[in-house]
Amino acid sequence: MLNHFIDLKFPRALFVILVLVSNAAAADKGVFSAGAAKVDITPALGVSLDGPISKNGVVSGVNDPLHARALVLDDGQIRLAIVVCDTCMISRDVVDAAKRQIVDNSAIAIERILIAGTHTHATPRLTHVGTTPLDDHYHSLVSKRIAEAVETAEKNLAPASIGYGSFSRPDLIACRRFLCEPGSVEPNPFGETGERIKSVAGKSTAVIEPAGPVDPQFSILSIRHTDGHPLAILGNFSVHYCGGYRRGIVSADYFGQYAQALETELDKETEHPPFIGIMSNGTSGNTGAIRTDGRKYKPYEWLTLAGRMLAQVTISSLKKIDHRTDVDLEMQQRDLSLSVRRPDQARIDWAKDLLNNLDQPQPHRWSKVYAQEAIHLSQYPPTMPMMLQAIRIGDIGIAAAPCEVFAESGLKIKEQSPLKQTFTIELANGYGGYLPPAEQHALGGYETWPARSSFLEVEAEAKIRQGLLELLTHVAQDAKP
Repeated sequence: MLNHFIDLKFPRALFVILVLVSNAAAADKGVFSAGAAKVDITPALGVSLDGPISKNGVVSGVNDPLHARALVLDDGQIRLAIVVCDTCMISRDVVDAAKRQIVDNSAIAIERILIAGTHTHATPRLTHVGTTPLDDHYHSLVSKRIAEAVETAEKNLAPASIGYGSFSRPDLIACRRFLCEPGSVEPNPFGETGERIKSVAGKSTAVIEPAGPVDPQFSILSIRHTDGHPLAILGNFSVHYCGGYRRGIVSADYFGQYAQALETELDKETEHPPFIGIMSNGTSGNTGAIRTDGRKYKPYEWLTLAGRMLAQVTISSLKKIDHRTDVDLEMQQRDLSLSVRRPDQARIDWAKDLLNNLDQPQPHRWSKVYAQEAIHLSQYPPTMPMMLQAIRIGDIGIAAAPCEVFAESGLKIKEQSPLKQTFTIELANGYGGYLPPAEQHALGGYETWPARSSFLEVEAEAKIRQGLLELLTHVAQDAKP
């Protein structure tokens, strides 16, 4: 209706007044409110699941549906939205299109929206890897559905309480990068020797130890209606994914199973809107899949069991969480310009020569893939903006970065954050590839090999980590005691 007024040359000043009055009426000053919702984003058959490494083909079936799950929070002064999507990753243009639609149809400012992917590997990669009309349509559809989820969550706003809890599951998580003896690691896809890391597609004859730490903490953000009925839960865990799929079959992985298990258990018959479970990915760039107990499982069996198990531990933890209504909000963001590791002319010549002579011996089974990636990277701009965000909910901090962040970075952010409790949501507001610290770049390994999956400058991790800590400091300045 308000857009209709603008089209009719409705006075701009009066329009602004109407918006301000509408926003003030939506949430009483000083009353913490929350709303949540989910919408289906399951792709149609034929949409590309393809990645140059995964080679998953196109969607041929669905094991379990995909969703965009939205949480809207309001303290009477600030309104913000957090959306987590069951997808491998989301490009900046898809995120920005969703944010524009949210702003057009809500009282939420564009700088107060966080949109992230979970990193399930059984979904389309919303980074234009697939370029068919079906793929383009799916990109647009997801943007539209994200906006719909936020709009519904905003309509569901109601007085609420919120609290933080956590538990530790070191048995489920392990670093997937291993430090090896000098000279024991095979050449990388570019034919270079001297690397010290055995990781994805890497081989070594002498492993020493894991090359980095892991973060076993499972964070819980619990939101309740004022009558105590559960409204939403946002879980956060630093595990890459679970896996155990069939080729071409869509799945939300353990992220979706966790959310569904919470909803099954906590969504009781009341006058409230449906309870919404949400799972976000923490700092898992150097971790492997959720570890099993050594048993062999059928496809989708372990991811289902793992999601349900973590949901049960979450539910058991709720009674220990102190929920508060006297919380205020703050959110800030900034774009950080970072250099891109574009290939030099020698690398481009190597790539073209290899691709023109595929019948010749290659240094690595993925050399062809990385030759193609070198050509792609040569077309990237010299620098790219990376969106960083920090949210404060009372004394709880959330950092958000667009990359696959290593556990050591997440642990440093937790340790140095000025807020009582802090966790990081990765793969947020775009895709910046792997984010190895500089010392990990020096060791090599899959996560450092230049490609569309790892393209930022070597010093990017330090700059992003410092940027996030600065934002956390800013949002913490006006926190209530």
